[in-house]
Amino acid sequence: MTQASTTQTGSKQADNKNAIRPFYVNVAEADLTELRRRINATKWPERETVTDASQGVQLATTQALALYWATEYDWRKIEAKMNALPQFITEIDGLDIHFLHVRSKHENALPLIVTHGWPGSIIEKMKIIDPLTNPTAHGGNASDAFHVVIPSMPGYGFSGKPAATGWDPAHIARAWVVLMKRLGYMEFVAQGGDWGAIITELMGAQAPPELLGIHTNMPNVIPLDIDKLAFSGAPAPANLTADEKLAYERLSFVYAKGIGYGFQMGLRPQTLYGIADSPVGLAAYFLDHDARSYELIARVSA
Repeated sequence: MTQASTTQTGSKQADNKNAIRPFYVNVAEADLTELRRRINATKWPERETVTDASQGVQLATTQALALYWATEYDWRKIEAKMNALPQFITEIDGLDIHFLHVRSKHENALPLIVTHGWPGSIIEKMKIIDPLTNPTAHGGNASDAFHVVIPSMPGYGFSGKPAATGWDPAHIARAWVVLMKRLGYMEFVAQGGDWGAIITELMGAQAPPELLGIHTNMPNVIPLDIDKLAFSGAPAPANLTADEKLAYERLSFVYAKGIGYGFQMGLRPQTLYGIADSPVGLAAYFLDHDARSYELIARVSA
């Protein structure tokens, strides 16, 4: 339901598939009005029969979110924040890739590509841009500076949607190297979380000579015996520390209840017509993913 515009400079650039095309977000007011209408027209199910969230996202929670969307949320505010940053689109392997590209004023800044996860977008990464590109304004040194590139993964945000299979994390990892080299960076580092972590790890495994190093905030460091116990639903071992016990409980929840969405999306994605058609249905699906993660995202995005 979103639309945006790109601007081109000259016919040569328009004809060049490797062109870096400036991008500007401009969602039609009619689309926003229609979105609010669809939210207000939601047909609600009965309330859950329990007093907690064990049956899924509670009705009151989703209705409160829908009310906020319909009456308070200001899309133009986030649109303005996005348009205040340099945005571009370029074609890689036949697919348009949308990205933010913010260069530091510090000459020796290190180029960095940052990849978001699911369900996420470049918006959740926008707060890190100024501290990374302008560290001296945040108590850091010029030597801490980065040139920052934040792409939207294929099928996300304003990037193109693949029309065939093949855009797996390994393919995206290779495309990110193409993107960085196209921007003129012959040496760079990479960072990612969630699916972005997997893509970033694959960049490291593919080991292109231009990649100097990687960082992820979703490392898979769980010992195999602990992982098997959590998958089986067994109680946490008695010798775990408090932090390890918390991590074990969260892992057990993911295996027991929290991964259902992943099986559906991975095995039968075409069947998800309901969440493609309903804004509130999509919101509930996202909220059911991982309440703890959304608490953290809300804190960062506030």
